[in-house]
Parts: sequence; structure tokens; C-alpha cells
Amino acid sequence: MGRATLGLIVANRDVFPAELAKKGREEMVALLAKEGIDCVVLGPKDTTDGVVMTWKDAEKCAKLFRDNAAKIDGILVTLPNFGDERAVADSVKLSGLTVPVFVHAWPDKVGEFSVEHRRDSFCGKLSICNNFSQYGIRYSIGSAYVVSPYSDEFKKELHWFVDVCRVVRGMKGARIGSIGERTTPFKTVRYSEKLLEASGISVESKSLVETVDEINALSDTDPKVEAKLKKLTGYLPDTRDIPGKAMKTTAKLGVVLENWVQEYHINSYAIQCWSAMQGALKIFPCSIMSMMSDDMFPSACEVDVMGAVAMYALQLAGGGASALFDWNNNYGDDPDKCVLFHCSNTALSFMKEAKTGLNAMAVKGNPHDSCFCTLHGTLKPGPVGWARFSTDDEKGRIVGCIGDGEITNDNASTFGTTGVLKMPHTQKLMYFLAANGFEHHMALNYSPRTDVLYEAFHKYMGWKIYHHNGEDRSLVENW
Repeated sequence: MGRATLGLIVANRDVFPAELAKKGREEMVALLAKEGIDCVVLGPKDTTDGVVMTWKDAEKCAKLFRDNAAKIDGILVTLPNFGDERAVADSVKLSGLTVPVFVHAWPDKVGEFSVEHRRDSFCGKLSICNNFSQYGIRYSIGSAYVVSPYSDEFKKELHWFVDVCRVVRGMKGARIGSIGERTTPFKTVRYSEKLLEASGISVESKSLVETVDEINALSDTDPKVEAKLKKLTGYLPDTRDIPGKAMKTTAKLGVVLENWVQEYHINSYAIQCWSAMQGALKIFPCSIMSMMSDDMFPSACEVDVMGAVAMYALQLAGGGASALFDWNNNYGDDPDKCVLFHCSNTALSFMKEAKTGLNAMAVKGNPHDSCFCTLHGTLKPGPVGWARFSTDDEKGRIVGCIGDGEITNDNASTFGTTGVLKMPHTQKLMYFLAANGFEHHMALNYSPRTDVLYEAFHKYMGWKIYHHNGEDRSLVENW
């Protein structure tokens, strides 16, 4: 992930100590650099001490932000003293930027409430947020209302905000691929392209027939095919039992997918796997999808476009690969455990043990030699985050549920890839999913950052999100 760039607004108010604002700007610029974050900020030659206090200052700040709009991921407002709420709000409004905004306030020290030292940022933050609300500007507050910029808590919140910015920027420009039509029995994965487009997410479709034609047009000796086959063979665990023709066809599929992803700048995709692939190509596409997911191209099966969206969101938030699973089985009598399963295209980085084989369920209705190149194994134990998004076409909105849990060392021996997920109040979650008509697929990631996803999607994307076992937000959402 590249370095983030924040637009920095250092606020000042004329009746408060100007030296606090001047020093605060210098310290915040240095702190951001130390944390590996670039900033776009007014200089002492632009305004007095490089801070924002007047309408003229706001105009200059807004122009600076507009001129650098392409690289600004978010805006950090810092209040070394009370700050001028009008100038700050006007700076953001006039810039025209719709990026996330974080409001930070410096704390006062007991015993330093003299006119020369008092900050009143505690009060000023309320005024800034009030003006943002009047202007319709969405903003983040942080869990600590006032906090020293030198504290570990602030650094944690700063990087949390940067992660939020990355998710919002990534999703608002995301391009999701869709290959093939929905498998007839799977009305489960229906969705609205128009609602996604309204959130800045475009869907690029590709015909499965076209895909098959492109695969068949590739020679076995094509350098790209040979290179892909070599990489695939090195990636997969023990392929000795996999027919050579299936491996070569899978490599060709990889070449076609890679060309398409690069040509159309696809960030994540979903593909029609069964049963069309078995009839047309005599393979399951799982192994190449696994490798692409580990290469940071999230790959969802069964044309589950919303699953691909969730996989990409989790990847943006946490930085690691994502995978798609079914909420599949109870695990004995434990109410807080359930079995996750897919047949499977799971990224190998998820597994504590794995082998390459065939889809034991598909063999029932297809020739044996058309069912190879799936992955089988057990998920490694560890903390995970999960997500599911869905378009609510009736109400014209996108909804979702997210949460955290833990993959345990329990085993659910069967074919495909399985793992036992443990989290508090699993029964409550299953009731929520069923009562609200959510799909049976969920995306999973071993870098759990669902707190980031909640802020990004609920606040800045405008989606309705349920955060299972997340922070109690009833004071904010329901008052």
C-alpha cells in the first residue's frame, strides 16, 4: 500500500494564543511525516503562521486542496486552540472535496488555564462539528474526544483514519468484474448494478462464451501459458494426481483473466464456475482463483458480485487476501460456533494444510475428469473479520453486516475447505441474517478491521451496516 496524503487544516481563533496554533502546526506536520503520512498544508507565506482563521484563509486553503485533489485521501483538522469554526468549515466546503474528515482536538493541562496557555479545543471541537453538520460535511471524531498528538492512542486513531480513507477511496472508484451469467438456481446472488454505480462502484461484465473462446484460442506453447502453468504448479500443493490437460486449461484461464483484469483495471471479480465450466472447459476454476486472491485480486465464485465487493473491501481495510465462504453448518451443540465451507477457491495463505484435488460433490452429476483443480484443506486458527453486502432494491439502498471472530483449531472433516468460526452471539447473528434476507455467502479476512469498514461504509458511503458485536453506537444511530 502506498503512502497516504492528508489535507491538513490547522485552526486558530484570534482571541486565543496564536503561539499554540503556530507551534501546533509545526508539530503536527513533523508527526505526520514521522508516521509515514504526506500532507498538503498551507505555509507561513500563505497565511499567518500557515493556519486557518479567516474567510481569506479558507479561500486559500480550499484552493490548495483543489489543486491537490487527486492525491488527497482525507482531511485532518487539528485544533491547537479553539479554532475558528467558520473558517474550517468553509475551507472544506469551498474545496469541493468529499473525502473523509477527521476532527482532532488538543487537550488542556490542569494548572495551565491562564489566558496565555488555555486551548479550549474541548469546546472548539463541538463548534467545528456543529458547522460541519450544518454544511452536510461528514466527519469522524475518534474514540478519545481530546488527545495528545504524541500519545499512542492518537497514533492508533490516525492510522485508523488513514485506513478509512483508503477504503473509501478504493471503493468509490472500484471496478468489479462479472464473468458469465448467474447460475440458474442461484437467485441468492442477484443484485443491482445501478445501486452500486450510485456508490461509485462500476461493474464490468464479460461473457463466459467469450472467455472460453479466448482460452481455446491460446496455444499450449504460448509463452504466457507456459509461464502461468509454471507459477500455478509452484503455487499449488502436490498436483501429481491432477490431469495435465486440466492444469494447462487452468493456466490458460489464468492468462485470459489476467489480460482482462489489466485491460479493464478490475479490482475484484466474480465468475460463473459450476456447472458451465465443467461442460465447456472440463475444469473447476478454483485453483487459479485461489492464486489470484493471494496475488491481491479477490476472486469470488458463483457470480457473487456482492461477495467480490466484500472481499475487496476487507482487503482494502486490512491489507491481506480475502476469501468467500458459506455459512454452512452448526458445530455440535456449541451455540457460538459454526462451520464455514467452500469447495474451494480459498487462498492458500488461509490454510494450515491443503491439497489439490477434485470436487467430490460435482462428481455426482459430471464426468470425473471435469471436476479437478479444486483445493481442499483446513483454515488456520486466528482472529478474522468477515463481511457481507447486499443491494436492497426495494428500498433503493445497499446494506451489509460485518463482524469479528476467531477460527479455532476444531476440525470439520469433509471435502473442500472448512474452518470452525467462533464468535459471541452467533445465534443472534444467524437470526439477523435470516430475518433480513441476507445471502448465505460471507467474505473472510485474517486482518480484521471491521471497525474501519463500519466507519467507511456507514458514514462515508451511506450504506446501512450492522456491526455484529461491534461498539455500541445506539447513542449515535438511534437517538
